[in-house]
Amino acid sequence: MIELEGVPELVDPVMIAAFEGWNDAGDSASSAVAHLEREWKGEVFAALDAEDYYDFQVNRPTVFLEGGVRRITWPTTRLSVVRVGGDKPRDLVLVRGIEPSMRWRSYCNEILGFAHELGVEMVVILGALLGDTPHTRPVPVSGVTSDPDLARTMDLEETRYEGPTGIVGILQEACTHAGVPAVSLWAAVPHYVSQPPNPKATLALLNRLEDLIDLRIPLGELAEDARAWQLGVDQLAAEDSEVAEYVQTLEEARDTADLPEASGEAIAREFERYLRRRDGGPGPGQPSGGHATDGGESTSYLRDTSSGRTRPPKPSREEPDEPGEGPESSED
Repeated sequence: MIELEGVPELVDPVMIAAFEGWNDAGDSASSAVAHLEREWKGEVFAALDAEDYYDFQVNRPTVFLEGGVRRITWPTTRLSVVRVGGDKPRDLVLVRGIEPSMRWRSYCNEILGFAHELGVEMVVILGALLGDTPHTRPVPVSGVTSDPDLARTMDLEETRYEGPTGIVGILQEACTHAGVPAVSLWAAVPHYVSQPPNPKATLALLNRLEDLIDLRIPLGELAEDARAWQLGVDQLAAEDSEVAEYVQTLEEARDTADLPEASGEAIAREFERYLRRRDGGPGPGQPSGGHATDGGESTSYLRDTSSGRTRPPKPSREEPDEPGEGPESSED
């Protein structure tokens, strides 16, 4: 059993997770969760033990100086909580880490243990993959789930993917087996410009997350960063005729594929987002600085730093049912 002393009772909590590595093209997904932590000043309340899940020859620790003292940062997964205030306050449990090297079922079991203790109502996992998509068009973001009822009620795709999978797919299936509603949001990143960061893909994921959980997210400078990123790629493509021709081919294919949708739900979603943002100010319950608070005051969460780690006692090592290699997220 996990004991979370110092963490208050949460309000309608949703867990949002992203993992660096195979499921994180352009660092787009992990940057989205980092943005939420930064904008809403999330405080870490727990961290998984790096010894249990990481091969340090694959994900090496880093050494840094702090006040003249050498310290080590270990690769791990950390959990933080943010409270979004307003007429209908809601809490978000943010999970950000690196795809584990081993013991994936135990890893998912531990995350689900936190979700159970915190009363999480839904898990949303963010991912990004490389695809044949032009950088000049809106970033495609697909929402997929293994739950047929959830797919129907939230207008999501029911995943049919078969093939190699990453921790995003395994965690989603573990949630399904545990009876926790779970959704994966996948952004497609142009394969010809895959190096991080990709603020345009990060922005697209956050916009889709807004629609999914009906919560306005302060974007800060992300929109401007996305425009600057696209301008930079435009300039690089213009310097190479072969790349420019290839991008044009992708644009034509994308425009042809998107034409039937142009007058449907996509326009409706964009119009709803415009209505939410047309005032140009902060959302309900958010101060002008863009940081959501509860009643104008930030909520503090306990950091248990005993033994140099921030984590509560481990949950039972009993592993959940085998998540299975079948319907996966990402690559859908």
